[in-house]
Amino acid sequence: MIAAQLVATPVGPLALLTREGVLVAAGFTADPTEMFVRLTPALQAEGLEVVPDVGLAAEATRAYFDGDLHALDAVPVSQPGSPTRKRLHAALREVKAGTTVSYAELAERAGLPKTAARVAGSACSQNLIAPFVPCHRVLPSSGGYGGYYYGVPVKEWLIAYESGGIVNSL
Repeated sequence: MIAAQLVATPVGPLALLTREGVLVAAGFTADPTEMFVRLTPALQAEGLEVVPDVGLAAEATRAYFDGDLHALDAVPVSQPGSPTRKRLHAALREVKAGTTVSYAELAERAGLPKTAARVAGSACSQNLIAPFVPCHRVLPSSGGYGGYYYGVPVKEWLIAYESGGIVNSL
């Protein structure tokens, strides 16, 4: 069974979906089924149940928005993908709060050439576990914020929050 919980955040509700204590999806939505339908058919076959507390992921979310910017780092995550996509997602988890990288830099961190920036962008767009796999910390080298599945204002807020531009989040 996939367990889901909504946690209030300053940028809207965050849906957390876990399986046996491992985070399999997270996203800024008030409807956990929006994340559930993005899971693999095998995980969807297990069903979805909204519960009052998914444990560590919820605790880490509250700690993160209370100012512990490294709280999300300790939460175990699992999402599908090719070996290349998994390397890119692992490299994303190494980008520390308060810093950003370009898509080309992310590609290099994952052992790919800088020219694989589009591959890195694709991995970000397919990320099912925001902000735990922090694709919001990746910016285009041409400037600006680029896209974000949950909207550029959410991406801007998260970057500002992590860089100390927003205090007392809740």
